Amino acid sequence: MEKEVYLENPCKASSLPFWKTNLVKIPDNMKIVLDDDTQSVDVREYIDEPYFKLIHRMNGMEKPLLDSGYELVCCEAAEYADHIAACYDDISISSEELVSYQAHTVYDRELWVAVRECRQNTIVASGIAELDADIKEGILEWIQVSPGYRGRGLGKFIVNELLWRMKDKAEFVTVSGKVNNPTNPRGLYKACGFTDEEIWHVMRKKFKGALQ
Repeated sequence: MEKEVYLENPCKASSLPFWKTNLVKIPDNMKIVLDDDTQSVDVREYIDEPYFKLIHRMNGMEKPLLDSGYELVCCEAAEYADHIAACYDDISISSEELVSYQAHTVYDRELWVAVRECRQNTIVASGIAELDADIKEGILEWIQVSPGYRGRGLGKFIVNELLWRMKDKAEFVTVSGKVNNPTNPRGLYKACGFTDEEIWHVMRKKFKGALQ
């Protein structure tokens, strides 16, 4: 995909951030289509998982404030991996995989953040973002809050802190995630100023025995 095509409408041009669009090969048993184009696919043959993609145009940002009792800290990849595993029932990533992120051209150490609850000395929120300096696209990759600490504004702090750190580096920031995530990340991102939502359908072909 050409840069100009992507930059015209990042959410509609690709379900992926630009740096991945020409690297990732879609498997033969999978289709990724925009919501408007699902009529071109026989949905009976596929298991459909809808994903949203949103964009932040880096307008109206203010440096976020962290409530007393919490502090921003630096962590190792293993600590991020442990926290991610503690936040999801169906998603995990190994510390080795996270270490491999550091070899990506979009890696920026300043965009790995974590919040520790001081009294318990425990990581309770974390986030990882990436920066494509070539087209000035920031990408939110991992944003999570420990189950017992949700609803306290920590997710919003993590998102806004990452946006603030990218304000002089990125012209826009994109994020995507599962539409049907029960923790409602879409609501969080929209509350943080993300707009222009597009829905992408990741459609995996059913086994023949599972066809209805």
